[in-house]
Amino acid sequence: MRRVTPPRRWALRLVAVALAAGGCGYTTRPSLAPHLRTIYVKPFVNRIEFTTLPTRESRFPIYRHQMEIDLTDEVIRRYQFTGLLRPAPPERADTRLEGELLSFTRDPLRYDASQNVEEWRLNVTVSLQFYDQTTQTLLWEEKRFIGDTTYFATGANAESEASALQRAIRDLARRIVERTVEDW
Repeated sequence: MRRVTPPRRWALRLVAVALAAGGCGYTTRPSLAPHLRTIYVKPFVNRIEFTTLPTRESRFPIYRHQMEIDLTDEVIRRYQFTGLLRPAPPERADTRLEGELLSFTRDPLRYDASQNVEEWRLNVTVSLQFYDQTTQTLLWEEKRFIGDTTYFATGANAESEASALQRAIRDLARRIVERTVEDW
């Protein structure tokens, strides 16, 4: 014996199928113009002011030698990994990414019973400009673009600040490349 489904159920099923087929409208496909295929990543400039004392807003500013070089290299590696824009020399590139390293901060997240810091957050902040070199136009600009990570200083999951910094730089490079090729 077949059970007959009321018309309302059929209508709800039809609406559900239509919504599922239509999607939500977001996409992660590249939003770059078709003529933009290569990129020159200009070496990042280090603008971190490491000679000033900490302020209330920036309690733990720190400095790492050659961070700008590590960041530039990681951004280039990320473009190579995604394959959406191929790194090229400045005279042959369709686009150009310029950036300045603005700050590298460490903020405490969690303390133990003795008020020792157990967990830290690292933030790496840059400013970015992305240019179409074929038309000599600025496509977008970000004044304060951040990559971050957290790490434990003590306990079973303890990690060195240097390895956490590498993760923060990888996170920042990933976000930069995503910002370049995906226009959210």
